[in-house]
Amino acid sequence: MKLFAPLFCLALLVPLHSDAQDIPGASLGPAVRVHTNRGEFVVQLNQARAPMTVENFMAYVADGHYEGTIFHRVILGFLAQGGGFTPDMQQKPVSRAVTNESGNGLSNTRGTVGLARTNEPHSGNAQFYINLVDNIELNPRPTRWGYAVFGEIVEGMEVVDEIGYTPTGAAGEFVEHVPVDPVIIERIETLSE
Repeated sequence: MKLFAPLFCLALLVPLHSDAQDIPGASLGPAVRVHTNRGEFVVQLNQARAPMTVENFMAYVADGHYEGTIFHRVILGFLAQGGGFTPDMQQKPVSRAVTNESGNGLSNTRGTVGLARTNEPHSGNAQFYINLVDNIELNPRPTRWGYAVFGEIVEGMEVVDEIGYTPTGAAGEFVEHVPVDPVIIERIETLSE
């Protein structure tokens, strides 16, 4: 029991949801507007808490990677995931992955944006997800990696909620959760640095 007490106390010191304001001299970072065929929403990225993930995401934005990709996985009451497939379910090539920053103090709460990945913790690249509800089970645990939150919806959450209600079915390699009528990311525009 003595071994776990210091770890438990340390865990209490690290907040699960935090702004850059609690980091001296830190600013949040850029904001982006995501234009979709269903409407627009704005994501405030948190460069103070997820610097490598934000840099990675912004590199894909600058490359135009997201133009014409879809939300290919939409699960009502869970999340909406996109940024990796075209409407004909072809996976777009990726050139880089990022180190998992899930221990950054940000929690997978409703409206936050995280980096999607495979079971390999450091496999996240271009795909991202938006939490439609609080999904704290995606946070890191002492025995496993979590999914890194790197931003939060600050405008247009109603558009994201509508995406969450999109009827889904099977398509391509996915047996379920693909929107029947594609939800297309037309472009992502940088609003501030």
